[in-house]
Amino acid sequence: MKPTDTPPKTYRVKSFGCQMNVYDGERMGELLNEKGFSQAPDGEDADLVVLNTCHIREKAAEKIYSDIGRLTKGKTQKKAPMIAVAGCVAQAEGEEIMSRAPSVSMVVGPQAYHRLPDMLDKAVKGERATDTDMPAIAKFDSLPARKKRFPTAFLTVQEGCDKFCTYCVVPYTRGSEISRPFGDLVDEAMRIVDNGAREITLLGQNVNAWSGDDAKGRSIGLDGLIRELAKIPDLHRIRYTTSHPNDFTPGLVACHGEVEKLMPYLHLPVQSGNDRVLKAMNRQHTAESYLRLLEEVRAARPDIALSGDFIVGFPGETEAEFKDTLSLVDEVGYAQAYSFKYSPRPGTPAATMDNQIAKEVMDDRLQRLQERLNRNQKAFNASKAGQNCTVLVERKGKFENQWLGKSPWLQSVWFEGDVTIGDLVEVNLVEAGPNSLEGALREVAAI
Repeated sequence: MKPTDTPPKTYRVKSFGCQMNVYDGERMGELLNEKGFSQAPDGEDADLVVLNTCHIREKAAEKIYSDIGRLTKGKTQKKAPMIAVAGCVAQAEGEEIMSRAPSVSMVVGPQAYHRLPDMLDKAVKGERATDTDMPAIAKFDSLPARKKRFPTAFLTVQEGCDKFCTYCVVPYTRGSEISRPFGDLVDEAMRIVDNGAREITLLGQNVNAWSGDDAKGRSIGLDGLIRELAKIPDLHRIRYTTSHPNDFTPGLVACHGEVEKLMPYLHLPVQSGNDRVLKAMNRQHTAESYLRLLEEVRAARPDIALSGDFIVGFPGETEAEFKDTLSLVDEVGYAQAYSFKYSPRPGTPAATMDNQIAKEVMDDRLQRLQERLNRNQKAFNASKAGQNCTVLVERKGKFENQWLGKSPWLQSVWFEGDVTIGDLVEVNLVEAGPNSLEGALREVAAI
């Protein structure tokens, strides 16, 4: 790789996958802004492209090579952008990426992206660099202060996972569970709110495993952190994702009933409704314990919207075991859910298990499951029609004087009126669709 004649001045970060990748992508953008870069305008090529990758989806690595090919196809070295590959695929396949894709200048893992500016300096000089070290969470100390102005914001509080579900690569790409310090999180949340955020979503691979010591030295869990953040005057909404059933404490259950700013929405993955399959997945909970936990949360917050994750076609799953999942879905009545066909991830125990399920069987099961989930989502949305609720205005709609925002239950709501992005408005939910609701503006809340 030769030194570049014209150092890059503009950038674009393309993030794939989970909300934590979205957060990481924003933070990398902030690092590049501090370095003097500017984000490339929409529709224009960037001098530097950061592919912030996710390893959860099937053939994730191959899709990254396709993206690299599209960025460089038909371009000379002078015209092609400088390319950095970040995220979980970078962590898992760093040296392989460097070997297979000579056009890539930098490969950086999710725990090392704070060193991206130093790597960029080397890349400008013609030195390709890989950094997939997994240091402690001190990377956050190296990131610039949050400056983004938007009504909603993500805040990573915890990273990594110690659960080792047999299908999952997260423990290998994100490392062991580690919690950011309480004081750092409160400070960052206050800066986010000072910059205009009205809603914060707390993020973690296993967010309810967060723990720390509060300002008085007392050991607290996620519920204690939520209660402290709720004291921030101009913060009006708090959410969190993604949780594991085994780390859901009584204190967190109580939070849903006692903290007004904690929105009535819970994403709690179950993956399967059959205990044998759950054991093979190493999920460490049963269908019964999962349902019992949801009963406790609903007792604390009766109007809560429930969401989950499901995998169909896990190795050895029988038709009868799959039907247990359908039964659980009907019993819960999910407001939202995410469902996927099992796909083997290299290096995970499930990838070498016997009785891998045929693709056509997985396709059929996924279709049947999604039909059931979609039916439940439509029913939940329909149950809100005619009610009044507060909506946080997030952006303009497609049409003149149309606005889009989220209900407390994380439904998309559109309406017309004289409002501003960031307003909290009272809306009557007039009509429910499968994926959104039509609202009629009643009044703008005083905040």
